[in-house]
Amino acid sequence: MRFKMGSSLHSRVSLLLLLALISFCISVASSASSFSSTSETTMHTNNWAVLVCTSRFWFNYRHMANTLSLYRTVKRLGIADERIILMLADDMACNARNKYPAQVFNNENHRLNLYGDNVEVDYRGYEVTVENFLRILTGRHEPAVPRSKRLLSDEGSHILLYMTGHGGDEFLKFQDSEELQSHDLADAVKQMKEKHRFKELLIMVDTCQAATLFSQLHSPGVLAIGSSMKGENSYSHHLDSDVGVSVVDRFTFYTLAFFERLNIYDNASLISLFKSYNPSTLMSTAYYRTDLYQRQLEEVPVTNFFGSVMETIHTDSAYKSLSRKEWDKDKSVNSLTLEEERTPMTLTSEKQTSDSETEVEGGSKCPWSTFRNKVHKSEDIDTLVNYGIAIMAPLVAISTWLSSFGSKLPEESNSPGRLSIVHGCQIASHSIRVPFLWQE
Repeated sequence: MRFKMGSSLHSRVSLLLLLALISFCISVASSASSFSSTSETTMHTNNWAVLVCTSRFWFNYRHMANTLSLYRTVKRLGIADERIILMLADDMACNARNKYPAQVFNNENHRLNLYGDNVEVDYRGYEVTVENFLRILTGRHEPAVPRSKRLLSDEGSHILLYMTGHGGDEFLKFQDSEELQSHDLADAVKQMKEKHRFKELLIMVDTCQAATLFSQLHSPGVLAIGSSMKGENSYSHHLDSDVGVSVVDRFTFYTLAFFERLNIYDNASLISLFKSYNPSTLMSTAYYRTDLYQRQLEEVPVTNFFGSVMETIHTDSAYKSLSRKEWDKDKSVNSLTLEEERTPMTLTSEKQTSDSETEVEGGSKCPWSTFRNKVHKSEDIDTLVNYGIAIMAPLVAISTWLSSFGSKLPEESNSPGRLSIVHGCQIASHSIRVPFLWQE
């Protein structure tokens, strides 16, 4: 019985290549699963607010007042201007009909000027378009757009999206000239989720038939609330006789009434906000959609969207000044404490350095281990795919070459115990013994 070197070698190499491919696929699968699990447990890092008034003209004064009222509220609860995108389609404060120049009010008592010194408008007038709105959400800006006009959120961000204006069945009007459709909003939110631009998103809309704007949403982590159901109108709250128009809508008015009772330290939940809307006072039915939201509303504070995530320390009394003796004693205790803390920190840093050096040495000894470490550390699924293509291409090429090489090998040698010329290369010119070739 004669074993043939060509077919045996080809089968062995093919088996090794198959095992290598299986091992690589398992490694990539484990990395992908760890990547997805990491994205699901991303920490809440920051809050953003996108506040949009879509209406022009003096008789839509209340829509600008709605937006400026929410702007003041989220700033009071801790969201900084640098994390707020404010879009106002018209400047009612400078309108010639305004009896109170450079001022905007949301109540007929005129106690609070919403258009004060600390209002930073990012998009105003004809800059408020459907295109710019979608660019803000998806991050697809022109290169010349400054950072202050961009939503620079990340996968740990909670975003509040508030919109007010005139709407209808699955649309919201911009500038009385174009419309944002429900599928446009759903597509933008889907792109945001795929690009890891938010962890959780709350969409709040004050317009007629606001609930219909959420019908196409399918992205996880999204919570939506609207001022009215399909077929219902959203009404203004009261008229200011001095200004001559309505100054606030009902849904926004009662939202502000809820938040005026809170401060940055309160832990009121989202369910308490949603249950505060009374259909008899709103003259419409507030609708909220929660099927895409994973957490229970009772466990989520409203400040997760309307406030800041900064760690704060609340003290009941003011700081007391220390005497000279107490100051010297405090200083000596602090210096000793710092000296004690410095030693373990140094040891820890040295340990981390030695661990990193050991890891580098281990990686240099084993290339496959180095490659696996790079794959596990990669945070982008596209990087994993590129690694797979880079590894599979040479393996497939080698396998194809070996297949053609094995098919051209002679089935038997010219003489027993002697090798002949293969592919123009003389392997041996005299009798040799090959350990894995023998005759019976």
